[in-house]
Amino acid sequence: MRRKIIPYNPKLKEKARELRNNSTFTEVMVWNYLKNKQIKGYDFHRQKPLYNYIVDFFYNELMLAIEIDGESHYGNEKHDIRRQKRLENLGISFLRFDDMEVRHQLDKVIKRIEDWIDDFEKKSSR
Repeated sequence: MRRKIIPYNPKLKEKARELRNNSTFTEVMVWNYLKNKQIKGYDFHRQKPLYNYIVDFFYNELMLAIEIDGESHYGNEKHDIRRQKRLENLGISFLRFDDMEVRHQLDKVIKRIEDWIDDFEKKSSR
């Protein structure tokens, strides 16, 4: 797979570090599956600066961002849509999960991530 370089605002590095050190419970739940290449051998990063934004989880070769929408997203839906559209224009795909979905249906969340990767791999091998 070919790696695409996504520019980012260097001023976001410290904020990303702060977010990694203060992850939400549901981010930690998902991270426990994404870290150490546990999902199909892919090495995800968490709280990754991309362009002028920070996404919860990202894998460059897949160009996949995963977002967990908890309390910090409530009331910011318009901002989230604008942000997502700007990143999608850079070729990034998104998977979004609600906080409650992660808490109560983590197995389905992980399955959806795995299914997305399976679909990506099938399309890439053509």
